[in-house]
Amino acid sequence: MIVTIDGPAGAGKSSIARDVAVELGFAFLDTGAMYRAITYGAMQAGVELQDVASLVSYAEAATLTWEDDRIDLDGEDVSDAIRTPMVTSNIRFIADPPEIRGCLTEQQRRIAKGRDIVTEGRDQGTEVFPDAECKIFLTASPEERARRRQLQLIASGREASLEEVLIAQNQRDLEDRMRDVGRLRAASDATVIQTDGMCPEQVKQAVLDTVRCRQA
Repeated sequence: MIVTIDGPAGAGKSSIARDVAVELGFAFLDTGAMYRAITYGAMQAGVELQDVASLVSYAEAATLTWEDDRIDLDGEDVSDAIRTPMVTSNIRFIADPPEIRGCLTEQQRRIAKGRDIVTEGRDQGTEVFPDAECKIFLTASPEERARRRQLQLIASGREASLEEVLIAQNQRDLEDRMRDVGRLRAASDATVIQTDGMCPEQVKQAVLDTVRCRQA
């Protein structure tokens, strides 16, 4: 069974998807980490980020593996390195070109093939797994999402004002909604869960209830 969890930045998709996967005994795939890993790798390799052809070549040659909370790029653990503001600010160069999205879509399908998996991102239920048995769209107000993201940054030792986080998030939301391929939207058959005012445990339970209804 494939469970897709989509939604905007800061909606809590990764943590909820991870917890739901553990509860169900499913594998978990953080697709946003895949885009971040390719962004980080291209930056480290000195690839010109506006050169789409070079980025496609890099993405096609890269080997990504995902297990639990760890993502490896060509055999190197980049789980922490991909979470920096610099990677965040440049991820659009990887996420926007349809050619690169197509490459990563195939990698995501390869990882999920034949498995019970919870996968999260922006376009999992609409583009990557349109036939998934269960589709969920998690969302929250921009202010709530920015507050959560700021707390994550502080917990990891990186300081950022709420205003800075909100500005960066709003820009990311705009880019995600305007993308030609893989743009942010809820699938027509997705269950939308608005998480403002909900604690993580409540959100997890709402997602689990939705999945189990599909399993019945």
